[in-house]
Amino acid sequence: MKDRSRITIIGLGLIGGSLGLALKAKGLDSLEIVGHDRDRAVEGRAAKLGAIDRGEHNLPRAVEQAQLVIIATPILAIREVMEQIAPYLPKGCVVTDTGSTKAQVMQWAEDLLPPNVHFVGGHPMAGKEKQGIEQAEAVLFDGSAYAVIPSLRADEAAVHSLLSIISLIGARPLFLDAAEHDRYVAAVSHLPLIVSASLFTLVRSSPGWPDLATLAASAFRDLTRLASGDPALARDICLTNRDAIVHWIDRLVGELHRYRELVVDDSEGLYQLFIQAQADRDRFLAEGPLAFAEADKPHDIGAGVASSLLGGAVVERMRQRGLSKQRLKGAFKGENEKDPGK
Repeated sequence: MKDRSRITIIGLGLIGGSLGLALKAKGLDSLEIVGHDRDRAVEGRAAKLGAIDRGEHNLPRAVEQAQLVIIATPILAIREVMEQIAPYLPKGCVVTDTGSTKAQVMQWAEDLLPPNVHFVGGHPMAGKEKQGIEQAEAVLFDGSAYAVIPSLRADEAAVHSLLSIISLIGARPLFLDAAEHDRYVAAVSHLPLIVSASLFTLVRSSPGWPDLATLAASAFRDLTRLASGDPALARDICLTNRDAIVHWIDRLVGELHRYRELVVDDSEGLYQLFIQAQADRDRFLAEGPLAFAEADKPHDIGAGVASSLLGGAVVERMRQRGLSKQRLKGAFKGENEKDPGK
């Protein structure tokens, strides 16, 4: 038992529980997974489901012998957890998180964690609208992107510790800096959440709701699925990524206005836009996101982004001068305007 490496997962909801299940599914006898949750009953359910080897409700004891600590709590709880565990983290311990936003989390880590531990920010791009340990599943991360944001003082070994976990759970790493992460995730994750909720509140507030509800079928249900998610999580995302989200809301309003004008007086232009949207989305689904992106970016930029997937090179660049935002921007078609809020 003394020779086993310990991973401590703090927060045993959908993401933390799924991480535990995915790791336990590998059957690694050399790995001990300890779980902590503010709700002691959740620790018991996680152990019963096989997501952890055991629960430890005393947070200092949960982390004091850990080689890797994964903070899988709601975003605004991450700061408090860092404050609580900081005095008890072993020297050389690697700490990561699973938060949906990164800029503030990275700053909290810099301010609160001791200098003899290594923080590597993380964000698995996977989930469900339903939360809780009962929703956890070992295959949740299969094939998903997993954003990796090393802090300036994280060494290469620390980064590779997280990369090993990402590989074990079946995800694929993508290196970003915190600002780029928050901006792009605002477009592909946070904006859909707001669109989903706003569409539902719009239709629900109509005087014709009783009849509308009767008519609502798969299109309405699919587009409003995310409105059934955790309201606290949605609020935390908006509070910690306000500028980027507002930027993408404004762009969506502009795009809706473009469609509105075509609906009013350009049926052929509207038809062509629908054709283009259908073709691009079908290609995205058929070829996968990486193939789709590679086909749309210049060759030299593609080589730069490919090289950024080498953990040591990324850490060294970040340590010396910060991750090159311009090269990353080139990997995303049409995203060369200034950062939101600047």
